[in-house]
Amino acid sequence: MDTPQTVPELIVAAQDNAKVLQNTILGVQEQSNGQSATPNLAKEFHEATVALKLAAIDAFTLFEARMQNHFKRGPFSRKLEAALLKAGHSDLAARIHEYYLVINVLKHGTGASYRELRSTSGEFFKVNATDSIDPDDDHISLSHVDIDVPGFFDGLTTTLLEAHEFLEN
Repeated sequence: MDTPQTVPELIVAAQDNAKVLQNTILGVQEQSNGQSATPNLAKEFHEATVALKLAAIDAFTLFEARMQNHFKRGPFSRKLEAALLKAGHSDLAARIHEYYLVINVLKHGTGASYRELRSTSGEFFKVNATDSIDPDDDHISLSHVDIDVPGFFDGLTTTLLEAHEFLEN
């Protein structure tokens, strides 16, 4: 099998990987039946959740890096959002902005993106209050938002593919 090289191929590959991780997360949730998970299941859940968040960061970051050539220097996501709005694609612009915020919070934790995200009602993610985050978590910035909600990664990849199509045409 050839290594994917185009942006759409890389995004679809990330989506395929995310489905495996999501199935692992769902499997652990089903096995625990709403009860406290065994230490092994809890570890498997944590590892799959962290891997899913890192995959989302990688997919968005790869998209930004590969598509940056469409704009002069500066904040890619803001410029993409502005171009989408100017072209009348307000729904896609809103989705790009929301996913940008989620990815930014996953990467950096609290800050302006976190505060803005807390005021939105995301369908495919859950923003955690900072007082509910375990300070001993090795991946603390990844704890500020949960993306293991079914539909998050599919929505992310659909949004990135639509934005890619917009930029390339």
